Amino acid sequence: MASNQLLHVNVPTPTGHLEGILKPEAEGVVPDFVSVICHPHPLGGGTMHNKVVFKVAQALQMVDVPALRFNFRGVGHSSGSYDEGRGEMDDVRYALDFMSHRYPGVPAIIAGFSFGSYVGLRVACADDRVHAMIGLGVPARMFNSGETLAQCHKPKLFVHGTADELAPYNLATEWFEHVSAPKRLITLQGADHFFKDYLPEIQTLVADFARSLTLPQSIES
Repeated sequence: MASNQLLHVNVPTPTGHLEGILKPEAEGVVPDFVSVICHPHPLGGGTMHNKVVFKVAQALQMVDVPALRFNFRGVGHSSGSYDEGRGEMDDVRYALDFMSHRYPGVPAIIAGFSFGSYVGLRVACADDRVHAMIGLGVPARMFNSGETLAQCHKPKLFVHGTADELAPYNLATEWFEHVSAPKRLITLQGADHFFKDYLPEIQTLVADFARSLTLPQSIES
């Protein structure tokens, strides 16, 4: 059973902090995984309070995965200013640092929606602390040709709507073909970029994916 507690936290950075909300594990639960959730584009009004981000956090909490959602630099009370994705990738690393300090040795799941999936996936593949990743409404055209995740062999879940007006479905499916296994793409027929009317499905898909994960062999042994 998930904790009912929400902790408002400050994630330390070299120049200040990032504003965050942590949903910790329930009392007595020893989590197998933790998670960091990345919000959509700051210049488009994206924040950690986005409905999709909130539903992803809820889904992970349902399966006893502590969930940290945070505001990128320059959003809300987070220090700094928008940095075209470069600094935002550092922000994801700072969020991982925060969770690694609180939960030493516990592998992480990185989840991101839209722009948040772009920066989150790029960090997740290269960071050994991350075991699995989730991309919702991935903006495939933001990735360069060499950034297809073709050499990233971590478990991956992607969810995309066929009526996505900002990240066209056909581009997402073409990009997905070059992503390495293990991977799964769930298509939501008629869903737009913001998954209007499909948030319960998002919650179920994310919870099921997290529940299906097994610990890395190095930890199991």
